[in-house]
Amino acid sequence: MIQSKAISTFGFGMGFLLLLGKPPLVAAESAGHMPNAAAPHTCVVVAPGETRPEFGCFRIGMAKNLEFSSPTVFWHLQTFPTRAAANEAKRSSGIVVEEDGRVWLSEFGPRDLAPKGGRSVAVIGPLSVVAGKSYDAEIAYSVMAPTDRSRVHTHSGPEAWYVLAGAQCLETPAGTIRGHAGETMSAAPNVSMQLNVTGADVARALTLVIHDSTQKFGTASDWKPPGACQRPDQRTGSGSLSHGGK
Repeated sequence: MIQSKAISTFGFGMGFLLLLGKPPLVAAESAGHMPNAAAPHTCVVVAPGETRPEFGCFRIGMAKNLEFSSPTVFWHLQTFPTRAAANEAKRSSGIVVEEDGRVWLSEFGPRDLAPKGGRSVAVIGPLSVVAGKSYDAEIAYSVMAPTDRSRVHTHSGPEAWYVLAGAQCLETPAGTIRGHAGETMSAAPNVSMQLNVTGADVARALTLVIHDSTQKFGTASDWKPPGACQRPDQRTGSGSLSHGGK
């Protein structure tokens, strides 16, 4: 069971990347497609009236102050034909977003959480949380070019991905976690990580970050990845990988 004290969903149509004076904090913190490995951009909230760049990471939906009754939670990802249908089916803690030509509903709960219509795309987890603690859940949409990578960072809660296109590899001190189109990935809280695009295609993904409501979306890490994602495909590490769907 989830208690939700306040919910906000970003209903913006377009977004921008905001440069900071120092390397910013992002969700799988996308560096974007920039020549000569320029400093990462912040994964930003999309704003109305702005033109969204071709590449980047965009925070597009949020549910605030969630409290989970169990130490594990699952991300239930569904699609609906219209936003109105998704909003009608949404629980108080759900998040509705529109990306990649589809309307997505994200719900959080036990593995056997009963859907209220729509088409089930993936059930991702288990994701580790602290029961009774206040969390914010945020959905981001990333578009990363071949060879792009995030900055090294951590989150105070779990992070998970549903890969829409291309291939990506998460490098952590424990190893690598790889995902291709139609697959899911997840990582435990407080793990240093760097997300890399692998292969020759643009990678697109929906990302979930569940973070402590009193803490930032993400924080920088001084861990130095040894480049394991550039080695032969190995699906190991501190998170997990599974195929989408049930």
